[in-house]
Amino acid sequence: MAESTPLLDKKRETPLPTFTFAKDTPHGKRPQAIAHRGYKATHPENTMGAFKAAVDLGVDALEVDLHMSKDGVVVLSHDPTLKRCFGKDDRIVDCNWEYLQTLRTLKSPQPMPRLHDLLEYLTTPGLEDIWILLDIKLLLPSLTDAMLGTKTAKKLDDYAEDLFRAIAATLADAKPSSRPWNERILLGCWAVSLYVYLRLLNPNLRLKAKYLPLCTKYLPEYPITHIGFSVDYARQFLKVPRVGLNLFQKLIVGPRGASLIREVKQQKAERTLLFWTVNEEYWMKWSIRQEVDGVITDDPEKYLEVRKTYDKDEALRQSWASWKGILGWHWHFVKYGFSFRVKHGFWVNVQKVRKHLEG
Repeated sequence: MAESTPLLDKKRETPLPTFTFAKDTPHGKRPQAIAHRGYKATHPENTMGAFKAAVDLGVDALEVDLHMSKDGVVVLSHDPTLKRCFGKDDRIVDCNWEYLQTLRTLKSPQPMPRLHDLLEYLTTPGLEDIWILLDIKLLLPSLTDAMLGTKTAKKLDDYAEDLFRAIAATLADAKPSSRPWNERILLGCWAVSLYVYLRLLNPNLRLKAKYLPLCTKYLPEYPITHIGFSVDYARQFLKVPRVGLNLFQKLIVGPRGASLIREVKQQKAERTLLFWTVNEEYWMKWSIRQEVDGVITDDPEKYLEVRKTYDKDEALRQSWASWKGILGWHWHFVKYGFSFRVKHGFWVNVQKVRKHLEG
């Protein structure tokens, strides 16, 4: 990776998110139960109904997705468009909040909430121990735009900075009840991958917003976890202190994934390991056996029951159908990864990344 403007302007230390570590339960130390977009299995995702249902079950945390409206309101939605959940052919970034708040989900009609709505709910007495994993969604330019540094790429770069600024403003505006938000919120960021991705496409490209330092520019007191698919890419973060890993569970199965888990355990005091999205009972038990810190699931009720009844001496036998699914996911990403490397290259100079991070 070519030399560029440092990712950070000054030395800093990523906060340690002790609240995300595996927790002691009456049944032993277990991965925390993290509700993926709320109780997604039975409620419209990323709605207050889904979040409240998950909290009522007794989950430890909520995973939510963030986008921003045209007028700068941080809203909770996985998709950048309204089509799948609301049946509208609009992009969230093109709509004002005044319009978005009138929409209702296609399934069990519910409104789209703002991040502020969720924070306000979590100030309710008795909910002080619930924490939030923020999956911060950034809008990606096309390959052509990224290569050429077009006005579109610049606009999306500005969007990223505006989104982080809006998140920081929302957190400042929503006053916590007792525990400060930086002890209840984990920033889930694909941003490092995105930054490297854009630089690989065009090493001479100098975008206004370098996505990684947006976390430390606007939210310096908040801990960070890397969200990703690749075992090889994730392993490189083991050289960067205190950055957690939030990985796609299906791609961790196998020798390379097992090796990564062992390496993470050797650094257990300073980083967390989360798996997503784990919905099958077998894989819930498998994840518990790996001694990870958190299981992100669409069905938190099922996971809480599995966590309660888990037997460390039980022999776990994987079905052929399950193995077939795992192999399918691996093959899919082997093909994708190969084609990407052929076209653009892949490896990152981690020493330079760490140097920029730390000074």
